[in-house]
Amino acid sequence: VQLVESGGGLVQAGGSLRLSCAASGSTFSINVMGWYRQAPGKQRELVAGITSGGGSTNYADSVKGRFTISRDNPKNTMYLRMNSLKPDDTAVYFCFNRDKSGYNYWGQGTQVTVSS
Repeated sequence: VQLVESGGGLVQAGGSLRLSCAASGSTFSINVMGWYRQAPGKQRELVAGITSGGGSTNYADSVKGRFTISRDNPKNTMYLRMNSLKPDDTAVYFCFNRDKSGYNYWGQGTQVTVSS
């Protein structure tokens, strides 16, 4: 499975961005998808996850009500809509796909910078 992220950038506080994660390869084996982020000097943090059918989602408390994860199965693409962005959301965002054995595939990461 290969993952390619896009959509990061620089935005002012209160603004919005939408990240995309396009998957290719053996995507039939994927069970769970989601996004992590890592800010400088901090540990990688799970931001949001979604099951393969899209029926179940979960979010970090810090982004609940502001971020929405979704997926378009025919396009093999996952999205993270981020609204009301804060400077604390500044990080490199990584998408992942987890297969049924628990193995994680990772994207290359996309930088999100929120200015105050």
